[in-house]
Amino acid sequence: MNYFVEGLQGSGKSTLVKKLSEKHPNYTAIHEGDYSPVELAWCAYVDKKTYGDILEKYKDIREEIEKKSFAEGDRMIICYTKILTDIPGFHKDLEKYEIYNGNLSPETFKEVILERLKKWDGDNNIFECSIFQNIIEDMILFQKCSDEEIMDFYKQIKEVIADKPGVIMYLASDDIKANIDVIRKERSDDQGNEMWFPLMMGYFDNSPYALEKNVKGYDALLKHFKHRQELELRICEELFKDRSIILRSKNYSICF
Repeated sequence: MNYFVEGLQGSGKSTLVKKLSEKHPNYTAIHEGDYSPVELAWCAYVDKKTYGDILEKYKDIREEIEKKSFAEGDRMIICYTKILTDIPGFHKDLEKYEIYNGNLSPETFKEVILERLKKWDGDNNIFECSIFQNIIEDMILFQKCSDEEIMDFYKQIKEVIADKPGVIMYLASDDIKANIDVIRKERSDDQGNEMWFPLMMGYFDNSPYALEKNVKGYDALLKHFKHRQELELRICEELFKDRSIILRSKNYSICF
């Protein structure tokens, strides 16, 4: 079995992953930024030549980069957010090699995701936000896809993973604003300065979707999250009904 823990930001995914890990110590918990066979969030995805250029450009931390790099065919995956360095611009530089944030054409974006899912044959994993969040955010905010276009892509994903063991555990938020307000406080520094929220707002406000719709600000972000959750629950219901478990965020009781 593999568990896919999904839900909006602040819904309690990390807590559920922790509970599952404690119950199943023989399973591997894979978080965003870790090397994952199914997800590329917070990772650079580059060809061998570009990888060589990166090693040369940042030769002072070459060993650290190599430790966080993984080969997949003719590509290299660099878990760059796991590399601690004070080199100015390093993380921002490697960010442009992610598959998200509109960095790839829609066709290439889909090809990369489907090809990796086809090759994946692992078991006993607990994946945190690896099947919905980053893919759907990119398709809505950067590719400006309609719900039906996203549904069509998930029909392809369904076919690709049909014979792979796994269940989606979706944490549905009844009060999205309250959950976001909690993580705004949690993800602040010792002086109370918010670290995550300004980045999230900048990400949303400057996305092609928000610019085209001429929307911005907290209320618009919450409306987007509400829409995204409705779409993700629809995917669970219509495409993965036999392999989805819907839990109420922070208000559930389950026997593993």
